[in-house]
Amino acid sequence: MTFSKTLKSALFGLAVLGLTAPAMADQLSDIKAAGKIVTATDMHYAPFDMLNNGTYEGMTKDLFDGVSKEIGVEPVYQDIPWTAELAGLEVKKFDIVIAPVTITPERLERYAFSLPIADATVALVRAASNTEMNKPEDIKGKTVGVQQGTAQFKQLQAFGKELGDVTIKEYGTTDEAYADLAAGRLDAVAGSLPNLTYLVKNRPETFAMFEKATFGQPTYFGWVMRKDDDSASFVKAVNDALLKMTDDGRIKEIQEKWLGTYTELPREVPTK
Repeated sequence: MTFSKTLKSALFGLAVLGLTAPAMADQLSDIKAAGKIVTATDMHYAPFDMLNNGTYEGMTKDLFDGVSKEIGVEPVYQDIPWTAELAGLEVKKFDIVIAPVTITPERLERYAFSLPIADATVALVRAASNTEMNKPEDIKGKTVGVQQGTAQFKQLQAFGKELGDVTIKEYGTTDEAYADLAAGRLDAVAGSLPNLTYLVKNRPETFAMFEKATFGQPTYFGWVMRKDDDSASFVKAVNDALLKMTDDGRIKEIQEKWLGTYTELPREVPTK
């Protein structure tokens, strides 16, 4: 065989390979082709995620309904225990975790986050009848509940170690912690500021905020996606939608509906 024929054969083989090689994976393209975004959240985290007579509602749903509409697909909402959500995301059981997840430097190393969707600064709530605790330092010598596996748990743990003599009790859901607080089995519950503000607003006869409620560093909630090249276009689409909803006032309207107030959020993902 001549060199010319050999070269032609080689080029033809490469062309065939090029025609038959699979296209680069792209999560956004796959989502649009499927016509849906499959999500995961814990539907027991008011005011973000709630089940009302079996119907999913809350601030997260209103926000993500808007994002899905901007992307041009339908959202599929799944109620998944918090402890199974990030692991399920990694093995591609769903496209995105829309449970409010505190953005931390450690999580940013492993996952891609959306822009902040809400304030997540850790705060404390007490029984309305307990007027002895007014500032965070008053939990010294007390028992405090918190949802397990959360950034709020880590901050409470660090604060408790700093104070000394703080007993921390972990719960699978915040609802379980609130029930024990109402029953007198806890002295306080730690959680994100918007969650506790909503709790006190709706049940003032049972719960009250500490007069100085927050402690630790200011933090934010975001949604979690996979951190890989395939997902980059999807992450951008979600963030573009959130920015559009911020600029046209929809996010302000949703915040005021569920939180009673509006907090201006960063237009970039915090890295600290």
